[in-house]
Amino acid sequence: MANLFVLIVEDDLDVAQLYEQVLQASGYATEIARTGEAAMARLTVDIPHLVLLDLNLPSRISGADVLHHIRADPRLSTTRVIVVTGHLDLADEVRDEADRLLLKPVDVSQLNEVVERFRPGT
Repeated sequence: MANLFVLIVEDDLDVAQLYEQVLQASGYATEIARTGEAAMARLTVDIPHLVLLDLNLPSRISGADVLHHIRADPRLSTTRVIVVTGHLDLADEVRDEADRLLLKPVDVSQLNEVVERFRPGT
């Protein structure tokens, strides 16, 4: 079985690389998108199993925009979205659309636990 693909949408490269290490250690294939535009471009090419999504992105397309796109696109109907943000006010705006919401800073064990809940067959 091929590795499940996770798209990490996070502008802070250090944080994104930490998420990537955790996910790859658990057997996931990953890619990092540091802007909303990069995330949207990637979503037109592949259907990720899971998206780790920061809401506060330094681009015209926000994390909330990316989430709305995922939820509106029938191709992405099986994609799970874990919103990871340090902004409670932004999180409240998308709480109903996210599969899970994590507030930064996220502990590595917490991330592992949440991601594993979304692994098919568990």
